[in-house]
Amino acid sequence: MTKPHVHDPSLLAQPIGDPLGEILHLLKLTGTFYCQSRLSAPWGIVIPGFPEVMSFAVVIAGRAWLQVGEDAPFEIQKGDLVLMTHDKPISLYSDTDAQLKQLEELPIRKVTELYETLTFGGGGAECSIMYGLVRLDHASSPMLMALLPNVLKIDPWEEEAGSWLQGTLQFIAREARELRPGGETVITRLADVVVIEAIRRWLSRSPDANRGWLRAARDPQVGRAIVAIHRDPAADWSVVALAQAAGMSRSAFSARFTGLVGTPAMQYLAEWRMSLARRTLQETALPIATIAADLGYQSEPAFNRAFKRVFGITPGQARRP
Repeated sequence: MTKPHVHDPSLLAQPIGDPLGEILHLLKLTGTFYCQSRLSAPWGIVIPGFPEVMSFAVVIAGRAWLQVGEDAPFEIQKGDLVLMTHDKPISLYSDTDAQLKQLEELPIRKVTELYETLTFGGGGAECSIMYGLVRLDHASSPMLMALLPNVLKIDPWEEEAGSWLQGTLQFIAREARELRPGGETVITRLADVVVIEAIRRWLSRSPDANRGWLRAARDPQVGRAIVAIHRDPAADWSVVALAQAAGMSRSAFSARFTGLVGTPAMQYLAEWRMSLARRTLQETALPIATIAADLGYQSEPAFNRAFKRVFGITPGQARRP
């Protein structure tokens, strides 16, 4: 039998201010790859959709057309940042008559494991685009991505965007043009910053950002319970304990949590623990018994049953080969 988790009160000692802000503070990106392209008209590229990742495009110079899935195409130009949040194929092209080629057919040059370059086209008007794939690295990422629109487009030159975003994109553009030693590292880190900023701007401006799990995280009472679960998922939580963290009665808390989140509090706790478990299984070689104990399970069989109930597979099957 594994050693039971001992609750550490210090984990909840820090006052909870803005629950959603605390969640976003933990949000970070894992870069899958970045590609700096130099394109000349006519040109057209089809990029396949990739599950569980987001893609983005920053127009460094020139202009182009972008289409996500079967949606209507729209024009993008120098300075635009576009974030595509779901796994639909993406078409980029110089004009609507351009012939499209699949990404794997193009002469991509691999610079590092995370950075590639592409020079392609017919020699006409030039366009430079930085394209990347990124993964949200937080257990709440699936819930957040499910609520994001298919496309987030930001014009960083508008006054509200602020000079820092303009400056950051200009710096990315310079690094992309010059490719100095270490430039790919600078580009990938700065790209992470602007992608997260795109998400934050949507959260602060869109009416659609106040629904479902996001609305629950913003709620001054239910949000406190969500943060409490996130801070110490291994604690011996009960509905009563979570209601106390929220400053509500048990019945009022249960009804409000389920109404806002869409699932009962204890189900949310179990699914949160399992999301953490799956990530740990995929990214570490820790024994399953250790992972179970770290998440508050007193026996490995109980953990195995809970994991299979959520994901339909065993913890051992969830490990990456």
